[in-house]
Amino acid sequence: MLQFFIPFALALHLQAADTLTVAMTGDIMMGTTYPTVRLPANDGRDIFKDVSPVLKAATLAVGNLEGTLCDGGTSTKGSGPHSYAFRTPTSYTHLLDEAGYDFLSMANNHSNDFGETGIVSTEKSLDGAGLAYAGLTGRREWTVVERGGIRWGLCAFGHNQKTLKHADLGKVKAILDTLKKHSDLIVVSFHGGAEGSDKGHLPRGPETYIGENRGDLRRFARFCIDNGASVVYGHGPHVTRCVEVYKGRFIAYSLGNFCTPYGMALQGVLGYAPVITVRVLSTDGSFVDGQIHPFIQQSGTGPRKDPSGIVSRHIKALSDADVPESGARVLEDGRIIRL
Repeated sequence: MLQFFIPFALALHLQAADTLTVAMTGDIMMGTTYPTVRLPANDGRDIFKDVSPVLKAATLAVGNLEGTLCDGGTSTKGSGPHSYAFRTPTSYTHLLDEAGYDFLSMANNHSNDFGETGIVSTEKSLDGAGLAYAGLTGRREWTVVERGGIRWGLCAFGHNQKTLKHADLGKVKAILDTLKKHSDLIVVSFHGGAEGSDKGHLPRGPETYIGENRGDLRRFARFCIDNGASVVYGHGPHVTRCVEVYKGRFIAYSLGNFCTPYGMALQGVLGYAPVITVRVLSTDGSFVDGQIHPFIQQSGTGPRKDPSGIVSRHIKALSDADVPESGARVLEDGRIIRL
């Protein structure tokens, strides 16, 4: 029988000082006041209660801020009952810090929901909470934070107006080259892919959705690894996708909706909300092992524990089907082991 686990002697050698843990989540939109007020109970203080222990235990916790932190402004997307413009009160910013996040991507199709007013308000709110962010063209295109004695270089890419484009590989490489000069390990976030409950499989080649180029994400993610990234994580399709280890480095192609209690469909696979943690070597960022922590969203409350483990088994099935060449395997219990 083929043995996948790290040999015992090697496991003993990989002491805490040798490895660091990155926790990754997908889309976060904690509630909105537009076009009507749809906010969670108790001023949102309970929405991260099940997941915060996992985020806080990591060396670095990252996610995607799907929307604005803003108390005013004019929507760039209209005002009808089905408007997908998200405006979370700035008073909710502390919830992200208290949940354990260190970095949030702004490179998505909702960062510009309230124009310049919303962007500036979001940046000011995150700065005030000490939370790092990046992803908008001509603004903060990359950042560095120190955690666990390591300088983490962080950047984010998307496919729409205002964001740094993952299709512009020249720009991607320029940012990664800059981060290599200023950091020890690099983590890349991307927002891309077609949307919907039937979009869980990762295609080979570019994707389009409603006439828009949503990226060749397999090519992009591997390009990032080829150019110095240690971890790459994605979001955007509103569903989870496969994970792989490529050239010894970890990629999650979509972590799906994560904490979106209102304004998004959450039935079936649309409600799968994993936290994935990976251990990497502090010396070069290479993948050691990982774990899928399964959660499922409930409308109005945020991610809640998934005792059935269906989320982990779903990601395993997608990974087995879509990246059979991966240098890792996902097990039934959500462990991710290097081959």
